[in-house]
Amino acid sequence: MIHEVMKPSGVKAHVGVIGGSGLYDPGIVEDPVEVWVSTPYGKPSDAITVGRVGEVSVAFLPRHGRGHTLPPHRVNYRANIWALKALGVKWVISVSAVGSLREDYRPGDFVVPDQFIDMTKCRPYTFYDGPVTVHVSMADPFCEDLRSRIIAATRGLGYPIHDRGTYVCIEGPRFSTRAESRVWRDVFKADIVGMTLVPEVNLACEAELCYATLAMVTDYDVWAERPVTAAEVEKIMAENVKRAREILARLIPSLTGDPDPGKCSCCRALSHAVV
Repeated sequence: MIHEVMKPSGVKAHVGVIGGSGLYDPGIVEDPVEVWVSTPYGKPSDAITVGRVGEVSVAFLPRHGRGHTLPPHRVNYRANIWALKALGVKWVISVSAVGSLREDYRPGDFVVPDQFIDMTKCRPYTFYDGPVTVHVSMADPFCEDLRSRIIAATRGLGYPIHDRGTYVCIEGPRFSTRAESRVWRDVFKADIVGMTLVPEVNLACEAELCYATLAMVTDYDVWAERPVTAAEVEKIMAENVKRAREILARLIPSLTGDPDPGKCSCCRALSHAVV
């Protein structure tokens, strides 16, 4: 269980960054060292790069592994979150690529979602498979303190950002059908669609880590009847990854202390959750 973690000897970090599609190398970490963290759930997606951004210690983990060797349904989410917790991480910034379900959430924009809808089907969702049972509240699934800091850092750089949004998480690795995409947009009223938020967000909550997502819009989902070429997506992805690194470089130095419990309940998620 998550509360039994041990820190790897001599290595620790205060902030964790989980890099999504295209962001396999932090690029902003000083004095980097690579560590493998052994977990009860197997190996994390890759070695974790630990170093500094300014005066803040950071652990960077590429969600899909370097070279994108792990599709979304095969990512070992439990090992990834367990490993970050073991390193002493308090804040987790998740960077992910998403499709847009709205005209005004344009390719190249950033979104900091505040809600999600889970349409995944066959992933391990919890650290607590028994005999201890835990029912964490996900009414407000993201850390409001961290969300506000991400938004401020992005706006400070002048990049287009939407400060709210509902992320519908699908199983993948296939993309949505046109019918599904219209359901996400017209029935569920979701704003963006991706494949990696769940169960990462659930597990971060169980681990009492303050977690928020910086989502990068790469294209319109198929509801838009607007074919997008791989070259266009690759161009937007490259631009967004460059911007994401700039946002992280501005944001991370501000995360010196612990999260504000008055703005977020992530750090005490288990207080009333254990049965």
